[in-house]
Parts: sequence; structure tokens; C-alpha cells
Amino acid sequence: MHYPISKKLGLRPLIIFFCLDLLMLFVSRVGLSLWQADRISAVDGWQTLFLQGLRIDISTLCWLFAIPLLLTCFFAANNPFGKGINWLIRLYLVASSTFIAFMELATPAFINTYDFRPNRLFVEYLNSPKEVFSMLATGHTAASLLTFIFTLILLVAFWRISGRLMQGLTYPRYVYRPFIFLLLGGLTFIGARSSFEHRAINPSMVAFSSDALVNSLVLNSSYSLGFAISQMKSEANAAELYGKMAPAEVIAIIKAAQNRPAEDYISAKYPTWTKNVASYQGRPKNLVIILEESLGAQFIGALGDKRGLSPNMDKLAQQGWWFNQLYATGTRSVRGIEAVITGFTPTPARSVVKLPLSQQHFFTIARVLKDRGYQTSFIYGGEKHFDNMASFFYGNGFEKIVDENDYPNPSFKGTWGVSDEDLFKRANHTFTQLEDQGKPFFSLVFTSSNHDPFEYPDGKITPYDKEKATRNNAAKYADYALGQFFAMAQKSNYWKNTIFLVVADHDSRVGGATLVPIKNFHIPALIIGNGITPKQDNRLVSQLDLPPTLLSLIGINSDNPMLGYDLTQERDPNRSFMQFDKTFAYRVGNKVVLLQPKEAPKGYEYDPATHKLTPADVPEKMKQQALAYALWGSYAYRSHLYPDYAK
Repeated sequence: MHYPISKKLGLRPLIIFFCLDLLMLFVSRVGLSLWQADRISAVDGWQTLFLQGLRIDISTLCWLFAIPLLLTCFFAANNPFGKGINWLIRLYLVASSTFIAFMELATPAFINTYDFRPNRLFVEYLNSPKEVFSMLATGHTAASLLTFIFTLILLVAFWRISGRLMQGLTYPRYVYRPFIFLLLGGLTFIGARSSFEHRAINPSMVAFSSDALVNSLVLNSSYSLGFAISQMKSEANAAELYGKMAPAEVIAIIKAAQNRPAEDYISAKYPTWTKNVASYQGRPKNLVIILEESLGAQFIGALGDKRGLSPNMDKLAQQGWWFNQLYATGTRSVRGIEAVITGFTPTPARSVVKLPLSQQHFFTIARVLKDRGYQTSFIYGGEKHFDNMASFFYGNGFEKIVDENDYPNPSFKGTWGVSDEDLFKRANHTFTQLEDQGKPFFSLVFTSSNHDPFEYPDGKITPYDKEKATRNNAAKYADYALGQFFAMAQKSNYWKNTIFLVVADHDSRVGGATLVPIKNFHIPALIIGNGITPKQDNRLVSQLDLPPTLLSLIGINSDNPMLGYDLTQERDPNRSFMQFDKTFAYRVGNKVVLLQPKEAPKGYEYDPATHKLTPADVPEKMKQQALAYALWGSYAYRSHLYPDYAK
């Protein structure tokens, strides 16, 4: 009987599955591209998308097929040991193909939420299976069910196909096998690298447009996820992504950019430690930070929204210090916590809330206040261990944590915990008790109702959308609950002694046809309380400026390492920092520098009216500042330069 060469060499299963996987990735990219056709056409990207996409797909499959190729060339045979190897090869081919299929099937839902192919977030959320699977079951039932069904169907199909392909294989004599492997292995290595340059192919080599989503569509989701995981092992070192700069130069550039008097710097060992004198010098006040989940500027009437979703916030904006141009540092809750609690600059790594070296003795304003006799707490409606919050808070100055298990009879409980109303009632009760006991207090109150799948109690608001569980309706409920809290707080015994900050952690859905969607980093922020003069602040400022400002407002003189400005001083920071996945943005006025992995800093002009970024010349000094700020966080983290106090 005549056997084709692929069958005589035992390679037929590998070749067929390679082609099947390549076809599957192509079909998926076609479907995703048709879905996002307008954005691809806007950057004239069709040809590049599919040519570079094919290159990425071949590279991905060459890496994946290296193991079964090695096993086939050296160990597969028709003897008992070789048949065992064949079974492992079959299992590997089916498992890897099923994984590729699953990742592509899961991609539309991920893009719909994050405007990217699956990346590091896909893995990080697996650390909280209870919340994640509950969210999928409640808010993404159809997508989750279809993904499961089609993945199961493909698993069965792959198993049957592999069984047929494994039949009737023959193998060459062992003496020839090394030569076969040298030839095929060499081709596989070249295909995997997809480049004869110093570096193998990577996302920056195939990125071609100003739209981050379109650039991610060039990848396949298995590659995107695998690359993100590989970057996590070196995530503490931004220099590996953005370029190197000597630590002494980083520090010198940052100090020059901060433009503070030399006498403010008080430590040779900890270069950003400064002496800070509070603008308010009376009896120290209590401090409450209300961190609003996903309540971006797009939902706020006082920031231009016309839908009437935030009547309570809009009313409060007239009663306190309202910021019209404040920008978040990131797109995750832990990034918002990092900014307002630690004042730490954003990095391409995970937030310090999750990194191992910052779980103890890392600077937070909670530590400052605890050391001054404040009772410090974190009040949350969900699970305190989510996103590693409990470990970070307990290790860095928070004495007490209230989570979903501490609400005996909540009026409403959803996927992410009790309702915002239950949360605020508990917070009000706690603050009332502490004030009666004469104890100064600091509390971080973190809401959760405005989170996918957008669950909230009935009968509280007039829905904006007909369907109940929508972003708009959840944002309106979050505003309702906030109004209920301030109605209680303004009648309370603690009101006259407390400063409140209401600020979003990040926007609800960050994305768009740009490398960094600056408009989605715009968030509301309000400082309110007895003694706060109502005003509209039009300065361009960052979340990083809030913690030093709060310490100044409540009367706490402090030595600290924060780079944010005390906004009670008559100074215009006129800058913001934004981390969008692996892209770092440094904005000064409407000039923007973007730092992307393995690329030189690039300058842009930002148009606040259209929210577009247009390539433009920016001063070289600004590019150096952007790189220094981007590198500082990683350097400070690795070198322990951001401790809770300067020894």
C-alpha cells in the first residue's frame, strides 16, 4: 500500500492539526474583523492585519508544535513505548487545539469589556473564581454558555479526528531521525521567531495603527495571553519595556520636574522623601475617602453628561471643591487604590496592592494616620481578599476591615457583595460610633454596585435604560446611594470634624480607537466637608495629587515619598500620568508622550474636543521626564525606596 511521506514519517497528525489550528485562527480573525470593521477601515488596516496576523499565527503554532515534533522525531514508534508517546502526542494536540478554540471563543466578550484581546487580566481574575464565575453566570450567561458548548463540541471533534490520524502511521529508522529533526526543527525555530533580527517577533513588531484594539487583533488570543504571562515574570522592571536610564538620572530628572526647593528633600537614602507642612493647622480632622467603582466622567452631569444620571453628585459638586480635569492613573480598581492611598506612580506591572514586596512596610496614608492615633479602616461590601486587598491593607496601616461577611441582614446582595446603600449605612454607623468615642478616624469606603453585571435593588431609581442591568442604570443607582449617604452624614455628629473625598477608581469601560483613550481616564473628584470652600478647580491634575492634598486639608504635617502635589498650594501641576495596559502616557497640558514596549518615546497632541491624539513634536526634555516617571515606580519598588517611614 502506498503511504504519503507525512504518514511514513509519523508527522501526519501534526501537519493536519497545524492546518486546522491555522484555519481556526484565520476564521476567528475574520469574524472579529468584520465586527470591528469600522475601526479597521479607519486606519486602513485590512491588508496589514491579515498578513501580520498570519505571521503571528504561524509563530504561535510553531512554538506550540515544537514539543510534539520533538516527541515524534525521537520517540514515537509502533512498539509499546512508542505507542505511549503517541498517546501523549494525541492528548497534547487535542488539548492545545481546544485551548486555542476556547481563547478565540472567549475573545468577543473580553473585547466588549476591555477593548483588547485577552491579556494579563484574563489570568488575574482567576484568583477570584467565586466573583468571576458568578459575574459570568449573572451578566454574561449567553456568551458563557455558548463558549462552553462550542468548546465542548470542538474538544470531541478534535479527539475523534486525532484518533483517525494516529492510525496506520509508520516511522523512519532511528539513524535518520536526528537529521529529520534538524531539518524540521530548524524550520519550526525560524517560524517561531518569525524574524532574523536580534529579537524574535513580539506585539510591538506587528503594531501598525493608532488604535490599540486593532493592534491586538493582529495577535491571536493564545499568543496575547501567553505573551502577557511571560511579561509578568519581569514586570517589576519597566526598563525592560521602555528603555534604560541610570537611577541617578531618573532621580535627577524627577526632582527637576517636581520643582521643589532642595531643602524639602530630607533623605539621601530615599530620594523622594520630602517634608510637607499642612495648609490647615487646627485640630486634625477625620478623613473619609469614598472610592466609587467605575464612575467615570462620562456619567457625571457636572462634567458634561446630559442624561441626568448623577443628580446627587451634581448637587454636591456645588457644595465642595470640585475638580473639572482630574485623571485616573489606570483602568483597574487596584490602580485607583494605589493612587489615592499610596500616591505611587503607575507602572506596567500589577498595582503594588498585588505585588509581593509591597505587602508590608510600604508607604500609605493609612500608616501616617495610624501612627498619629487615628483608627484606620477599610469598609467594603464585597470579599476583602479580592485583588489581594486584605493582605495589602492589613500589612500597611489599616487596623480594621469590614467586608460582606460583616453585614448580618443586608437589604440586597449581588455578585460583588452587598448594595452601596448597605455599605453606606454601615459606614455611617461606624463613623458615628467613633465620633462618640472621641477617636479620630480614617476610612476608605469602596463601593461595588456599579460593577458588571450591574446588580442593584429594585424601586430605588427611575431607570434610564429599559433593560435593568446596564451601565447607565447602575451608575444612576450608585449616585442615588451616594446621595443617601451624604443626607445621613450632613446630619451626623461627625460631619463638622470630617473631610470627605469622593473619587472614582477608574472609568466603567476604557477603550476606543486610540493608543491611550485619554477621555476614559477623566474621572470625577470632590472634596467636601465642614470648612471646605466651594469652588471649581480647572487645573489639570492626577489621582496622585489627592493623598498629599488630603493630608494637608486635615492638618497632618508629614514626611513622605509621594510625588503628587498639595493642591491647596497655588500651583498648577498641569500634568497627569496614565497606564493603559503596557502603554504609559505622560500628559503636560495637551502635549502627550507615549511609551510603548520596545519603542522610542513618541510625541502627540491631544485635542480635548475630539479626544484624538495626533503625532506631534514634543520637547526632548518632556520625553526624558516621561521615561523617568515611568521607570521610577519599578526602580523604587525593587530597591525598597517607598517605605512607610524613612529609617
